[in-house]
Amino acid sequence: MMIINNFIEYKALEGKVIGTSAWHTIDQIQIDRFAAATLDCQWIHTDKERAEKDGPFKSTIAHGYLTLSLIPYLWKQIAEVRNVKMEINYGIKNFRFGQAVPVESDVKLQATVQSVTDLRGTVKVVVEAKLLIKDHAKPAYVGDVIFLYHFLS
Repeated sequence: MMIINNFIEYKALEGKVIGTSAWHTIDQIQIDRFAAATLDCQWIHTDKERAEKDGPFKSTIAHGYLTLSLIPYLWKQIAEVRNVKMEINYGIKNFRFGQAVPVESDVKLQATVQSVTDLRGTVKVVVEAKLLIKDHAKPAYVGDVIFLYHFLS
């Protein structure tokens, strides 16, 4: 777990892989709950029998946006940013899904700090997020997440 207390400590991490989260198993219950919450009940995600018979992956797969939604949870296992009045998920950019995530897959997040900018007191941090799948050569996705931090004075 990386501890970051202020802008200077964050800036020192620029260009560095700062860590990976623990493995997280994406099971059918999580996929079904995400489908219900987002009203995205496409059979490739929710119909085990049809996915095994007709699907290209021979099992159900996690929604791409489900895997993206894991970023805050997995990020908190990599870095603890302290002395903050407010933290904002500001955006994402350049995301590409490279590999489907079959049900019961173990995934973990690898984070690389790309840039740290002080915008007159607001610190903008761009982190490359790469979701690794156990026993797969290609990541599920790679892209940049953007955080804004308002550190305590």
